[in-house]
Amino acid sequence: MTRLGSAFRVLTAAAAALFCVTSAAPAAQAVPEPKAPPEFVALRTVAPTIIQEMRYTTEHNFVGEPVDGYRQPVCVVTRPAAQALRRAQSQLLRQGYSLKVYDCYRPQRAVDHFVRWANDLEDEAMKKEFYPQVDKSRLFADGYIAEKSGHSRGSTVDLTIVKLPAQPTRPYVPGEALVPCHAPQAERFPDSSVDMGTGFDCFGTLSHTDDPRITGEQRSNRDLLRSTLAAVGFVNLPEEWWHFTYKPEPFPDTYFDFPVAVRSVAGHRAG
Repeated sequence: MTRLGSAFRVLTAAAAALFCVTSAAPAAQAVPEPKAPPEFVALRTVAPTIIQEMRYTTEHNFVGEPVDGYRQPVCVVTRPAAQALRRAQSQLLRQGYSLKVYDCYRPQRAVDHFVRWANDLEDEAMKKEFYPQVDKSRLFADGYIAEKSGHSRGSTVDLTIVKLPAQPTRPYVPGEALVPCHAPQAERFPDSSVDMGTGFDCFGTLSHTDDPRITGEQRSNRDLLRSTLAAVGFVNLPEEWWHFTYKPEPFPDTYFDFPVAVRSVAGHRAG
């Protein structure tokens, strides 16, 4: 037998042995995604007229990229909170307004994404719009970023009021010139909200609901949002005019991590 033939036989035997080993190994099992408990619903199935502009599925947010866990631009929320939002929407529609939600349930993996971003002090791509007057190194100490969020319990929403007929929000173009979120409304990114004094997710004291610098129409708009939601059971976070939690929460101590997607609540009764 030639030396070449001998080498070929050795390689053939080695390949056969490797095939036997890999064939015998068990196939990797895909880990199924967690699903929402039956108490969660897609808001659209309960209150279809509420406008949804889910910022964390896009690049137009303080992180500057789609956030982990946001698979689809859909508001997922606990059923009691959704039913309360429907009642609030009915009140506003009679006055020529609509609610618009920016964020609802937020998976823990999204909160973890925020934490990683906040720890990266070199990444300030969106600073000029969302935190122009706040040092990024202060985001944890000042309470803008935390390792847990009430949104992950499912009954907290970020939202605003839109005057009807609602104008569609133009697409955000990554890399476009950013305008500070506390600038006059005519200069800020146009998202059809009534003038609340700042844009959504504006880090700074001007976003405090009762900041004394907010007056006139801006004050009236904040008060309308707060009073309308308070009447149906929502409590405002004083540091953020857009942040409300329905009380009592169905899951006051549970932080969920199922993805934001229609399939997470597929088959759940709308109520």
